[in-house]
Amino acid sequence: MSEFLKLAFELIAKIIYNLAEWVVGFVNGFLKLFITGWPEYVMIFRSYFGTLSIIGKALSVLLVILLISIPVLIVVIIIRHIILNIRLRADSDDNAVLYKEIGRLNKQVLELMDEKNKILALKVNNIGNIEPVPYNGQEGLLNNLTGDSGVVYDTEGGSALGGIASGAPYTGDMSRGVSGAFPGAGIAVAEGVGFADPMAASVPAAGGVIGAIAGGTAALGDDALANAAAAAATAAEQAKSKVNELERINAARFPKLSLVDTRYEDFERPDYNEDISLQEFVKSYRLFAASQMKLYYTEEIVRRFVAGMASSKILILEGISGTGKTSLPYSFSRFLGNPATIVPVQPSFRDRSELLGYFNEFSKRFNETEFLRALYEAGYREDPSLIVLDEMNLARIEYYFAEMLSILEMPNKDEWVIDLVPTAWPGDPQLLDGGKLHVSPNTWFVGTANSDDSTFTITDKVYDRAMPIELNERAAPFECELEPRRPVTCDHLRELFETAKDEHPISEATMANMVKVDSYLQTRFKLAFGNRIIKQMYDFIPVYVACGGTELGGLDYILARKVLKKFESLNVTFVRDEIKGLITYLEKTFGKGAMHDSIEYLTRIQNLY
Repeated sequence: MSEFLKLAFELIAKIIYNLAEWVVGFVNGFLKLFITGWPEYVMIFRSYFGTLSIIGKALSVLLVILLISIPVLIVVIIIRHIILNIRLRADSDDNAVLYKEIGRLNKQVLELMDEKNKILALKVNNIGNIEPVPYNGQEGLLNNLTGDSGVVYDTEGGSALGGIASGAPYTGDMSRGVSGAFPGAGIAVAEGVGFADPMAASVPAAGGVIGAIAGGTAALGDDALANAAAAAATAAEQAKSKVNELERINAARFPKLSLVDTRYEDFERPDYNEDISLQEFVKSYRLFAASQMKLYYTEEIVRRFVAGMASSKILILEGISGTGKTSLPYSFSRFLGNPATIVPVQPSFRDRSELLGYFNEFSKRFNETEFLRALYEAGYREDPSLIVLDEMNLARIEYYFAEMLSILEMPNKDEWVIDLVPTAWPGDPQLLDGGKLHVSPNTWFVGTANSDDSTFTITDKVYDRAMPIELNERAAPFECELEPRRPVTCDHLRELFETAKDEHPISEATMANMVKVDSYLQTRFKLAFGNRIIKQMYDFIPVYVACGGTELGGLDYILARKVLKKFESLNVTFVRDEIKGLITYLEKTFGKGAMHDSIEYLTRIQNLY
């Protein structure tokens, strides 16, 4: 036996020795291959590299790069494999916890469903069919008030509601211990009327009946019980209607728009001011902003804003920070009694879905935005609705706002239609027509814009369609009496705009001078008054005059912001001398100092370049 043990020991020891020798040899070989062998590799490379031709040297360098990349790739693969295993192990642990939580929630759901079934099983079609339960209390205390039957008993052991159910008056003493009976149970107490849903715990009529009984009512007649039952049924019907309405909204694919429909079902029309003039309108808003919101604007800025609304559905407020670009439309909408919706533009805006939302095919619901909600709600309003695109040039306007730019150019307002979804579904919002939304003509889009390194340049395509208003300085604060808001309808506002066109048309002398300037700009700078700008001019200047401005002041502003603005896209270096000539020509044509905005703008452009 000892010889066998010696044999086994020597054999196993030899195997272990060879295995250890193999491991050591493998480690030494790995180290020599990837780490300690580098001096030999470098020596071989140097000994041959000097004798090689240019092509041979290039190939040898590529060979070295290839040989180096192989071990690096192997190490990266090993590390990636280790990290992946760690993540899979972590995910496996998280999944185990998640599966456990799902199982717990499923169990709770089953318990709740079972509890609901038990509650529904407690419904009774006729309260008179309930068998009396013997009274087991002492000193007037009712121990069986909320048992399975849910019936109240008096101190004599008789059923307090047994007679009520059959229509007979009850004359027992119920002044003792009945308070607290039927907690949360809505009941009907007339013959032929069973228990209401026990889950309708807030039916006030049932509470009234219980209170009357608990208060010691001596007798309850048929009329009183019938009235209580009718009130309970009405309250239950109202509660059920509200629940159904909420369920309908939650199930709709446009929940935000459906809530707008619900809110405007009982909407009370404000008391609109239909007698105010444009000049009074401008002054009243300026006083309102100062007295109620501590915001101060010059009459000139307000005048341009109102005239801009007459000439375009898109207004762009430009200028340095802190001059009130966002607060101007915000306070203006408060003055009208229809608060503006402010939509912060993000740099990630690329297409219409950023503004309007999109239909989620998975959830079968439309991901609505505040912009879409405001656009839809404007269809219910008679007064102007302002949608503010705050910092609108943080992204390219002609990308995310392209569809609206095109729609607002349609001469027929019936064609102002946005296609949201391809087909209509039952339960869609009321103002959607076959999945399409009509843009209300009562809507104005107001964008605020800064000019810095974080923003994009507003292109001519946008400027031509919009009315830019520049705010580069704040008005001085002033004291005034409290001014109320002045709600007006869009119909009245449009009527004021049309009246201004009739009463303050552009004079022939101004038109003749404008034609001269147009010819001068075409000849010297290849710039012209486009048809769109001409139309805006005919809309802007009369309203500007009706608001308290002058005809030349309105023309000066249009010329500076809509025509001369295009100088920024030209190489001003080559036309610097021509700009001096243009300034002289404007002063000669309209009079010295008459075109203040245009000359100031040209001087600033000239100094910048």
